[in-house]
Amino acid sequence: MNNLDSKTINFLLADDHSLIRQGVEFLLEEIGFEGEIFHASSLNKVLETLGAQQVEIVVIDAIFPDGNSLNIISDIRSLKPDIKILIFSGVDESTQSIKYINAGANGFLSKLSEESEIKEAILKIHQTGKYISSITQGVLIDSLQNRSSINPLQRLTERELEIAELYAKGYGNLEIANNLNVKQNTISTIKKRIFEKLHIENVVDLADLIKNYH
Repeated sequence: MNNLDSKTINFLLADDHSLIRQGVEFLLEEIGFEGEIFHASSLNKVLETLGAQQVEIVVIDAIFPDGNSLNIISDIRSLKPDIKILIFSGVDESTQSIKYINAGANGFLSKLSEESEIKEAILKIHQTGKYISSITQGVLIDSLQNRSSINPLQRLTERELEIAELYAKGYGNLEIANNLNVKQNTISTIKKRIFEKLHIENVVDLADLIKNYH
């Protein structure tokens, strides 16, 4: 592996399992990167390290004992706007990767990947600022094709869509009821109907649909 410029690249390896971090560090050394390699075993440590150190690339797991890294990508961007984020995780790539990319990650890589693909992903993140695996490429294509032909929000009435948008903005049942001057029980009933029509179970999924299709 080469094609590395002379610039020093500092990495942050974030995973609650030390063996994973050590394995990635070994691969970085094999590739030939020069620079500091920092470690973090929790989301709090990730933010603490990024606030104190110069880091160009973070390789981070999706799930930690103290939370989901999906929730701190925006915080990472606030601390380091130009940082490159590669999600390296054991969660199902075919169902989860797009969430992280939409949240601001530069790439997603499964921990089931071969060593050669892990090296390729890290190099791509360094050289081009992004890495999209073949699995995620397929998901993106399917998503685009489905979006062009089937918009699930079209199943909703105008009133249901109005209420769905308010849920997606973070409003609760009482706030929406007061806003629309209707009874809270009415809003609860409409919420249930929205979830049934869209085949979803929670407001987080609803917000994703609103973001992707509206």
